[in-house]
Amino acid sequence: MRLEGKVAVITGAGSGMGRAMALRFAKEGAKIVGADIAKDPVDAVAGEVREAGGVMTPLVVNVTDRDDVERMIRTAIDDHGGLDVLCNNAGVMDSFQGVQTLDDDTYQRVMAVNVYGPLAAMRAAVAYMKDHGGGSIVNTASAAGLGGGSAGAAYTASKHAVIGLTKNTALTYAQHGIRCNAIAAGAVATNIQQSIDPTKMDQEALGVYGKWHALAPATLASEDIADLALHLASDEAKLINGVVVPADGGWAAY
Repeated sequence: MRLEGKVAVITGAGSGMGRAMALRFAKEGAKIVGADIAKDPVDAVAGEVREAGGVMTPLVVNVTDRDDVERMIRTAIDDHGGLDVLCNNAGVMDSFQGVQTLDDDTYQRVMAVNVYGPLAAMRAAVAYMKDHGGGSIVNTASAAGLGGGSAGAAYTASKHAVIGLTKNTALTYAQHGIRCNAIAAGAVATNIQQSIDPTKMDQEALGVYGKWHALAPATLASEDIADLALHLASDEAKLINGVVVPADGGWAAY
């Protein structure tokens, strides 16, 4: 029960790594506010949590909408009495396009979900955590945040930005007991590839996509990432702050 008495907000909780985090954190005693853009999946996860004896409030949230994000944080505080953990996990892929063929719609969508979403959630969470003893923020970054060959230009830029936000937040608010770390996830079996538009993949994009598949040393399960997120969120990691942890089967060693 490493999160007993804690309240955790998890975005992208309707599937993949977010679902695994919700189930794992609830098993460890946390009360969960699980947010997702899609109602049916996040409701289903809440049902799984409850069947296992846990507590989860499902919310439909568009992380690119500031009002929605602030409502998400308020729900945790109002319904469960506080906020101890924030996991910014919601994200979308690009279509492996380089800068020459990257269209503005793809760029703006990826940056809005992957960068503005975590920023808006951290802004609201920090405002509460500063006055209530601190807390832990765990951002889902990517191998694409550490190098240039794991995705297209938009996704790569977005995950580099998430790492920058992570380090800046860790440094700025450490004196308030707020920790902020990131997981540089490698190839993980989730449904994020459904956000790829194959019609936008030119020859360069197909080349990067092919190398990504060829070089990834392992495909992780969502539960692998959830286990690491649990450690970073818990007091076991109380001295870990501003760190980016690769979880990629050794990809970062290339």
